[in-house]
Amino acid sequence: MTAATRPRRKALLWTLIGAGLLLVAAANAHLVYVAATSQPDCVTHLRAGDAARTPGQFSAARSACSSR
Repeated sequence: MTAATRPRRKALLWTLIGAGLLLVAAANAHLVYVAATSQPDCVTHLRAGDAARTPGQFSAARSACSSR
């Protein structure tokens, strides 16, 4: 390896490291944005006290979808 290629490789390495860190930061920012702005759809479930629980049916502790 010559003295001229060593600084080039070092610069390329640091550029790739910076690009990788930027990619990770952008992906995390996107996940935070989606988590903060999305509202999941309401799913059907038993309301507390409606009927006896049967296997495979669940009730929400406090439903954000109901008006009561």
